[in-house]
Amino acid sequence: MSTSPSPSSSHPLDEALQLAAVAGAPGQYQGQTHPGYWNMVGPFGGVTAASLLQAILLHPDRLGDPLSLTVNYAGALVEGAFTIQAVPVRTNRSTQHWTLSILQADAEGAPVVTTTGTAVTAVRRETWSVGDMPMPEVTPAAALEPIARQGVEWINRYEMRPLKGPIPNTWDGTGDHSTTQLWMRDAPPRPLDFLALTALADVFYPRVWLRRARRVPAGTVSITVYFHARAEQLAATGTGHLLGQARGQEFRNGFFDQTAQLWNEAGAMLATSHQIVYYKE
Repeated sequence: MSTSPSPSSSHPLDEALQLAAVAGAPGQYQGQTHPGYWNMVGPFGGVTAASLLQAILLHPDRLGDPLSLTVNYAGALVEGAFTIQAVPVRTNRSTQHWTLSILQADAEGAPVVTTTGTAVTAVRRETWSVGDMPMPEVTPAAALEPIARQGVEWINRYEMRPLKGPIPNTWDGTGDHSTTQLWMRDAPPRPLDFLALTALADVFYPRVWLRRARRVPAGTVSITVYFHARAEQLAATGTGHLLGQARGQEFRNGFFDQTAQLWNEAGAMLATSHQIVYYKE
């Protein structure tokens, strides 16, 4: 097997995203769950999404850079090995379309699909461009304190400095909005790339917790990340903080959707995301 290039420094995210190409099986890669990104019942969904994107970035037939990534969480990954399949189903002059899946062996050793997805990569060209949603004017990251270490391990892989809508201190049902703003980056700091940006797009806790001030069971069913920056712009962001903003839009019959925007400190929007989440009473 060949493996993805060794990172220049051992960062937890790079460790979690190490994939090995399966010999004789184009587009198939093997990975391993990482304890540093563990959530309550499985891996942090953001690192699962980044693993799928990593398979595309490693694929020898890839055209261009990520434009969009949709991940559907059909079932929870369990601790251990998994296999990713990344297939370029159509390549046009400037765009390439992908189907994705993650498989894991069940108790009898049979492969079971836990995650599906689609993606589009593209060759970007210089055109007329404008940002129609400017970054809000907020307190700089350096003037805010990061949140303390948390019991859920994956949260400790991020430095988060809340501005608005932190996780409620009291679960009393008195919530009246669903908007969160925070500065965030990898911990320890890591130069930004598409993989880190993908995971950062999913750091927001469920909006229903804030809107209701009740910690009900909730989990992402599907997330789409849209990438608005080129690799060079991400590299220029370096290890700086990103401003993340998320809010819910409609909570109904056990599901809600939430949107998010991510800007760098220079005010450039790097990515947006949209996800549908289930919740229980």
